[in-house]
Amino acid sequence: MQVTVEEVNELTKRLKITLPEEEVSKELNAAFNKLKSDVKLKGYRKGKVPRTILEKNYGQQVKAEVGEKLIQATYFDAVEQEKLDVVVHPDVKSVDFEDEGTFKYEVEVDVRPQFELKDYKGLEIEKPESKVSEEEVNEELERLRKEMAPLKSVEDRSVAENDICIVDFQGYHEGQPVSQVRGEDTSIDVGSGRHGKGFEDILIGLNKGDEVDREVDFPADSPSPVLAGKKIEFKIAVKDVKERIMADLDDEFAKDVGEEFETMDALKEHVRNKKITEKEEAQEGDISDRIMQKLVAENPFEVPARLVQYEIDEYLKQMEETLKRSGMTLESAGINREEAAEHHKEAAEKRVRGDFILKKISELEEMKLEEEDINNGFGRIAKQYNMTIDEVKGYFKSREDMMPFLNELLNEKILRLLKDEASFKIVEEADDNEEKSQDKSAGE
Repeated sequence: MQVTVEEVNELTKRLKITLPEEEVSKELNAAFNKLKSDVKLKGYRKGKVPRTILEKNYGQQVKAEVGEKLIQATYFDAVEQEKLDVVVHPDVKSVDFEDEGTFKYEVEVDVRPQFELKDYKGLEIEKPESKVSEEEVNEELERLRKEMAPLKSVEDRSVAENDICIVDFQGYHEGQPVSQVRGEDTSIDVGSGRHGKGFEDILIGLNKGDEVDREVDFPADSPSPVLAGKKIEFKIAVKDVKERIMADLDDEFAKDVGEEFETMDALKEHVRNKKITEKEEAQEGDISDRIMQKLVAENPFEVPARLVQYEIDEYLKQMEETLKRSGMTLESAGINREEAAEHHKEAAEKRVRGDFILKKISELEEMKLEEEDINNGFGRIAKQYNMTIDEVKGYFKSREDMMPFLNELLNEKILRLLKDEASFKIVEEADDNEEKSQDKSAGE
């Protein structure tokens, strides 16, 4: 086997591989002999079809199959021979059975980028102080109060905020019904924002039995791609209006929440501790993101374009699957594939760069997954989806299925090390109202 390597760019190499006539003829003879014993052609007995006739009728098919087999049998040997650290599957550029009996093929491969890793231990990371305000406690108590409140239909007044409104509705855009914007006997918690502030606001002031037409201008940044930037005309039929019968926030209410709460003070303390735990758990993911942002920012280097494209393709695939569950496509949602891909390119590059950085850290620290790490990963999935560990294992049928899962577990293990080694600067938690004000100013 002869191998030559050409540099397409710093991270992409073109391999030209030539296999000798004896190796090629052996595979071609085996393929034609098998075909000869299987094929039936008019005028010839089975097993007696001449080689020249087989080549005339099946030559291209046999060469395609043999060529693929030869590539699979020799590609990895060629990569090892040239000591290339390849990171993606090869892109086959050409294959050719030469007249003298040799077989030549060319492939392009992307190799692992080489870079000097900056200090990754002792990173200084900002960490918001985990504290819960009295306002947050009161908001949670109010949520519990609304959640537990019995409902009563009202006949003598219009829809108001905090009511539950039962409606049929159909949305129209430029006179045409929008199939994804409709509902029957839909329960709307007015003022909650779950169905969009614009839609909920137009229900206020309506009465049971009303059938009305209303318009809503949805902003360009609306979370629903079907509605974003569009004026939607709604036909609405109000079928029922229900009000919440709100309990007083007293000791009796606390006991209704749970028998372990004898007093409102005990319930408040529980709510406060629960909110602190939730914030600390949420911070774990946030800290991981901040560590990765710092590592990526401090270690700039080029990454293979095909790996970036793979990340972009996966992003688009997930977007399509999400839309499909709502009965939509990218086109029907008004999303341009090329623009979405370009918009995600920077994030994809950072993700690929981050993976290379974590891989290098794992090599420097000689970190690897232990059986306990994998079992803990299985257990976490089982708990999340209410499954047995054996059921979870059943979803991973091959090593190829397992690789993304194992890679995620190893990255988590590396990040735990980085967190343990990091130094944290405790900063005051930003006020939500202040953040919103800053966002609005930035938008203006």
